[in-house]
Amino acid sequence: MTKQRLHLFISGKVQGVFFRQAMKVAAKKNHVFGWVKNLKDARVEAVLEGDDVNVGNVVEWCHAGPANARVDDVEIRNEKYKNEFTKFDVLY
Repeated sequence: MTKQRLHLFISGKVQGVFFRQAMKVAAKKNHVFGWVKNLKDARVEAVLEGDDVNVGNVVEWCHAGPANARVDDVEIRNEKYKNEFTKFDVLY
């Protein structure tokens, strides 16, 4: 497996539905590191690092999100893998 880093911007009804906390669970389950935070424009932003298959699993999860979410779009930007994270954080 190759290492991958993705920068995500998720839009829709993604704030106030425990999206960040549920994403942390999905990331930990898939051994993906990085962070997730809410943006002032009502989107969620995240950076994911890990094995490409595991990162892909989390991205797939992001297209649906938790039960009360409605995901309209997931903008994905590939970035150079940096191996800078040792855990997955919810930023406030």
